[in-house]
Amino acid sequence: MAAKKPATTKKTEADLAAVAAATAAAEPTTSNTSEAKSRFNAALEEAKAGAVALGDEARARAGNVRDEARARGEDWAGDAKEKAGELAVEGKHKASEALTNLSRMIDENAASLDERFGPKYGDYARSASRSLQENARKLEEKSYEELAEDSREAIRKSPATAVGLAALVGFFFARLFR
Repeated sequence: MAAKKPATTKKTEADLAAVAAATAAAEPTTSNTSEAKSRFNAALEEAKAGAVALGDEARARAGNVRDEARARGEDWAGDAKEKAGELAVEGKHKASEALTNLSRMIDENAASLDERFGPKYGDYARSASRSLQENARKLEEKSYEELAEDSREAIRKSPATAVGLAALVGFFFARLFR
């Protein structure tokens, strides 16, 4: 009689074959690994290229926005300069009128100062009136650029007086707009 293999042996061979097949399926071959690495590297390079392209596009858009903002700013600065010039001319004219009116008022009251305090004080008032009238005329004749340069020169000569006057004007404006 022929010797029979035990049943456990057949089962073991089948189990070994199944384990070998599973192991072969679980362990990728060298070609599968290199293909996966190749695909991953290609995807990575594509992502890098996309990021560079997005960065370049963002820089280009930012440059366009910066140029547009600069152009608008220059337009607004030009408009503001023009408006400031108009306001300066108008303010100069109003200041000249105010000095002329003050001069006229002082001149009108000089006679009453003569009567109340004597001719010496009336003469002071008339002198002040003439000085105010002359300053109003000079103010009206000068351009606002010349006035600005005169102001700068006065500030350079005596900065303490300029600071004091600025504080006084600020105080009056604060009181006026309270």
